[in-house]
Amino acid sequence: MLGELNDRFEKFLNEKNIVTDWLGKIEASTGIPKKLIATGAFAVIGVYLIFGYGASLLCNLIGFVYPAYISIKAIESSNKDDDTKWLTYWVVYGIFNLAEFFSDIFLFWFPFYYAAKCLFLLWCMAPVSWNGSQVVYKHVVRPFFLKHQAAMDTVVSDLTSKAKNAAESVTQEGSDPWGRCYPELRAVKVGLFSHNKSE
Repeated sequence: MLGELNDRFEKFLNEKNIVTDWLGKIEASTGIPKKLIATGAFAVIGVYLIFGYGASLLCNLIGFVYPAYISIKAIESSNKDDDTKWLTYWVVYGIFNLAEFFSDIFLFWFPFYYAAKCLFLLWCMAPVSWNGSQVVYKHVVRPFFLKHQAAMDTVVSDLTSKAKNAAESVTQEGSDPWGRCYPELRAVKVGLFSHNKSE
């Protein structure tokens, strides 16, 4: 397992992208190997996630920026397997953020919370078959969805029709904003315009 992760790390360091170009420039100017620089950067980020101010922002950036970039690349590729992989990640990420929204006030006080959250998100996006998004989707999200799909479809349908009706009523009121809210103003407005026409 560690050998596979090490091989993937080496492969990443040898790819041509912004991060490896930046690491290459640092390596050329300092003489320190890219692998050592990247490992040191990961260590600094890890320590910052444990003790640093703004760890929440850093953790959310880690969980969002790389997956968003790879998701765009997946959309533009002809292979649909990577689309499914990253769509699964975003479903798990969304559910995790929703759960975190309600529990963050309590979890915030736990030591190493942001480091654990970051490790969870890294596991969810890891390029291995047993990554977190696949495991969570297969064992938690999918069974729950299949069990409650009919009820969820009904709720979504009801909310969609209510939103459509609200949008239509807003559109109708927008074409005559004073008529529905203040009928007496409409009568005055009509009277003023008919008076002006008769002159």
